[in-house]
Amino acid sequence: MSPKNLNVSNKTHKFLLNKLKDKQTSKIYNQFEKNLKLNEDFIIAVSGGPDSLALCFLSKIYSIKKHLKVKYLHVDHKLRNNSTIEAKFVKLLLKKLSANLEILTWLGKKPKSNIQSVARDKRYELMINKAKKLKINNILLGHHKDDFIENFFIRILRGSGLNGMISFDQKTNLHNINLIRPLLKFSKENLEYITKKVFKNYIEDPSNKNDEFKRVKIRKFIKNLELEGLDKDKFYLTIKNLKFANESIKYFVEKNLKENSTISNINGFVILNKNFFLQPEEVVFRSLTEVLKTVGKKYYPVRGKKINNLLYQIKNHNSLMATLGNCVIKKVNNSVIVSKER
Repeated sequence: MSPKNLNVSNKTHKFLLNKLKDKQTSKIYNQFEKNLKLNEDFIIAVSGGPDSLALCFLSKIYSIKKHLKVKYLHVDHKLRNNSTIEAKFVKLLLKKLSANLEILTWLGKKPKSNIQSVARDKRYELMINKAKKLKINNILLGHHKDDFIENFFIRILRGSGLNGMISFDQKTNLHNINLIRPLLKFSKENLEYITKKVFKNYIEDPSNKNDEFKRVKIRKFIKNLELEGLDKDKFYLTIKNLKFANESIKYFVEKNLKENSTISNINGFVILNKNFFLQPEEVVFRSLTEVLKTVGKKYYPVRGKKINNLLYQIKNHNSLMATLGNCVIKKVNNSVIVSKER
């Protein structure tokens, strides 16, 4: 390391250590380190809001302690006139950590509807492609406890089942890249405290105040529930208990797949026997969803309404030929054969 780089490194370490002298900051970092448990290089998704900036600070300390490389990525969606100015401002803020922020730009036509959902998908696409180029398998996201609760209510409005309502996991895999959420046990207040202490400033996303977006409406709904006595910590425990119930169902789904389905290695199809469909309704639903997803080689599962319709047909017809999720489904006597659509 050159003397200049060494000097910058020493200044950064001193800056970080001074911030950790604050008791609350130190307590939050210790919990963060306990939650993360990562021994590989990683990327930080930086929006510029208080959540992601707090993640930048905590992850910088973690990377130094664990001798890991960390990259910082920000996506300029070009959805607002000043988005590029904001991106450059975030890049300047991260210089306090001697962190070099790389800005990825979303080029091309922008959506006129379902904007937040499309933007999220594009954001993941850009970051995952960059992660693969860098040969880094882990991206850390700034989602926190409040996001977890908001997501629960959003999924209820969509008519999601138990698995969907609590699917906001600490670690998921998208296109062979790990998406990790180490802040799910932290409140927004905790993260804002860190950001104000370290950076003094952050980006305010105006869409967070736009009532046209479902997430904003849910956020206001939750605030009203808090006024009526909602305890977020207790609610978080309720969702956690639902997760335990969900894990039990997953066990029986795996058992059903193992005992009542046969994979043909030669022709690449799956045979489902009669007992496959004699399990509890939710177990059958999830089992068939998994089979279609695997055989059809689809990342996202088929919509629940279509699965239910297919199950109705299987139950009420002696013979059947249908297509769904890139799959061909045939019922012959008491067996169902699922093969990839050609």
